[in-house]
Amino acid sequence: MTQLVRKANVNDVPNIYGLLKHLSSQGLLLPRSYVNLYEMLQTLHVAEDSDFPGRLAGVGALQVAWEGLAEVRSLAVADEFRGRGLGRMLTEAIEKEAESVKIKKMFVLTYVPDFFLKLGYHIVSLDSLPQKIWAVCFNCVHYPDCQEIALVKEV
Repeated sequence: MTQLVRKANVNDVPNIYGLLKHLSSQGLLLPRSYVNLYEMLQTLHVAEDSDFPGRLAGVGALQVAWEGLAEVRSLAVADEFRGRGLGRMLTEAIEKEAESVKIKKMFVLTYVPDFFLKLGYHIVSLDSLPQKIWAVCFNCVHYPDCQEIALVKEV
């Protein structure tokens, strides 16, 4: 079984929604609505099982936050595909796209920091990302009691 990473399309949204809903119910990430997923469609990358085209194995998004600063968002791998390097493949695809638009620094907010530490990210204070706080976090139901860990990486 091989997996490939590609840009998402509208047909992927229901499967992306289901994967994110499943993982958010486990407390691993924040949920996304259908509307939000359609709004961010052009930022999404998906990994699929090439033996079963259309079968979603993972997802992740590049969200530009500010000049030279972008976020890895909604990175998720389906349970049955974990441990196969898909999270790394998705993150690398997102970082490559970030480099193509001249992003110098990536960040992520996560409940699973160990994964990103292995990819060269390092933990920082959420306060060091004011663009994220004022653009997104300020409107989150978990603000100001966010339990996510902020990490950054120079690309």
